[in-house]
Amino acid sequence: MSSLSVGVVKESAPGERRVALVPEVVGRVFGAGFDVLVEAGAGSAAWFPDGAYAEAGAAIVTRDDLFARADVVLTVGQPDADTPASLHAGQTLVGLLQPLRNPAAMGALAAAGVTAVSLDGLPRTLSRAQAMDALTSQANVAGYKAVLVAADAYARYFPMLMTAAGTVRPAEVLVLGAGVAGLAAIGTAHRLGALVRGYDVRPQARGEIESLGASFLDLAGVASGAGQGGYARDLTVDELLAQQEALAAAVARHDVVITTAQVPGRHPPLLVTEKTIKMMRSGSVIVDLAASALGGNAELSVPGATVVTDNGVTVIGADNLPSEIPSAASTVYARNILALLEYLSHDGRFSIDTTDEIQAGIVITHDGRVVHPAIAELVAEPKDGS
Repeated sequence: MSSLSVGVVKESAPGERRVALVPEVVGRVFGAGFDVLVEAGAGSAAWFPDGAYAEAGAAIVTRDDLFARADVVLTVGQPDADTPASLHAGQTLVGLLQPLRNPAAMGALAAAGVTAVSLDGLPRTLSRAQAMDALTSQANVAGYKAVLVAADAYARYFPMLMTAAGTVRPAEVLVLGAGVAGLAAIGTAHRLGALVRGYDVRPQARGEIESLGASFLDLAGVASGAGQGGYARDLTVDELLAQQEALAAAVARHDVVITTAQVPGRHPPLLVTEKTIKMMRSGSVIVDLAASALGGNAELSVPGATVVTDNGVTVIGADNLPSEIPSAASTVYARNILALLEYLSHDGRFSIDTTDEIQAGIVITHDGRVVHPAIAELVAEPKDGS
C-alpha cells in the first residue's frame, strides 16, 4: 500500500512568516507513514531553506504540483480565497482555519469534497489532546513576544537599576488575563525585572500568577468569572461595565499594560476604554493581543498597527505575534501537527470519526458537507443575518 502524502504550503497571508512543518519534524512524519511534499520557499521566511527540507527527505515541488499530489495539505492560517478551488475531492486540509470567522470558506471546502480539520476547535481540557494544542503553543509564543514588543516601545528600563547617577525605578507592568499567553507574558516581564501584576476574572488564577513572581490584582466589586473546565465564562453587560470601571484606576497607574482576553470567533471583551487610556501617563504602552477585525481589549487598538494617542500613550494592536518569532512558533506548531497526523492515521489511512470527542471539535467538513454543528448553522444563515 502506497504511503499517504502530506503537502506543506507557503503561507500567503500578508506578514505571515510561519510554516506548518519544519525540517527537524519531517523525519518523524516519515516515521508516522507519510511522504512529505514542500512547496518551494515555504519555510524561507522562518529561516528554513528548501535545502534543509530536501536533506530531511522531503520533495520540493511547485504549488500546483503540491495541490495535485498531496493527500493532506498542511497550513498555518486560514485558507485564502483561491484554496478551495485548488483542492480536490478526497483531500484533507489541516490548519488553524478559524471556521467561526470564515463559515463561507468552510462551505466552499465542503462543496469541493475536502475534509477540513481545524485545530482551533480542539477540546483543550482533554489531556490526550494536549500534544495537538496549537492554540496553546502559539499563545505561549505570543505572550513572550508581547513583553519584548512592549519593552522595545517603552522609553525607559524594565528593571530597577542602581547606578552612580541614582536609582531607576522598575517599570510597573499589568497583564490582563492569565491564560497561556498571559502567564507567558507575566513570566517574561518578571524575568526582565519589571514589577508585575496580573489580573483574571477567575479567582483560581491567583496561584498561577503568584507562582511566576507577580502579584494578583484584586478588583473590588467585580464578580467572579469562573466557568466550567477552568475557563472563564462570559460576563454580563453589567459585570463588564463594573470590571471596566474597577480596572480604570489600576490601568492608569501602570507603565505597561498587556491584554490577552480572547473569545474564539466572537468580539473580545473591552477591558481598557478610551477614557481609561486618556488617564494613563505619557510614555505608557499598551500591547493588545486580542486586536483583530472583531475588535480588541483596548478601545483604540488597530490590528497590525501602532497608534500613539494625543496624551502620549502607545497602543499596539498585536494581532499575530507568533509570526514575529517564526522559527520558534513554526517548530512547536509542527510538533502539534505531527501529533495530529499520528492521531488521525491508522494502517496507512486517515480515519475520520466525528463521534470521537477530539474529532468532533476539529473536523469541520467531511464527505461533501459541513459536519461541525456550530459551523453548519453559520453556513446555513442567510447573508443578511435574518
